[in-house]
Amino acid sequence: MNPTVHIVDDDEAIRDSLGWLLQSRGIPCLEFSSAEAFLEMWSPQMAGCILLDIRMDGMSGNALFDLLRERGCTMPVIFLTGHGDVPLAVAALKHGAFDFVEKPCNDNQLVDRIVQALKHDESLRAAAASVESINNRLSQLSMRERQVMERVLAGKLNKVIADELHVSMRTVEVHRSSLFEKMGVKTAVELAQVLANTPVKPGA
Repeated sequence: MNPTVHIVDDDEAIRDSLGWLLQSRGIPCLEFSSAEAFLEMWSPQMAGCILLDIRMDGMSGNALFDLLRERGCTMPVIFLTGHGDVPLAVAALKHGAFDFVEKPCNDNQLVDRIVQALKHDESLRAAAASVESINNRLSQLSMRERQVMERVLAGKLNKVIADELHVSMRTVEVHRSSLFEKMGVKTAVELAQVLANTPVKPGA
């Protein structure tokens, strides 16, 4: 899905104002009159950020934020708060909210933070896609290729690997070549770099 600012606020005037502001800057947005309405539309594939009012009729912004996190939503959330809601917003920041903005707010500053939130979401999704790609490549490795990979990552020479696995050096070379091809790398250093930020152990 295209990156979109999801405005969740039960005040129609504020929704209209924010919608006009974002559209005037060429930023796609969708408006929701309640937390419940947003939940009905939410899916893990949604990209962008959420501009969320803390106090609303029905489910509060904080309650929606907590529920979305439980469901695995990673979209950055910017809370819109009144002066008396600042302690609630600060507490939300400690639990992973991207930022909070007090109403009334400066249009330029708000748009700047929204743009930063959109870029943050893009980075998160790119990292997640990279990890998924690496895990898919790892799943294609045979058991023997995994055994060779573990030893290559440990810096062991082909001769040592052959001795440990009780196979010929030629066999190790074949497995090593196949391993590198499947992982899309040319050297052991590149292999280590690819796996450095992957939350899956090579031998898993």
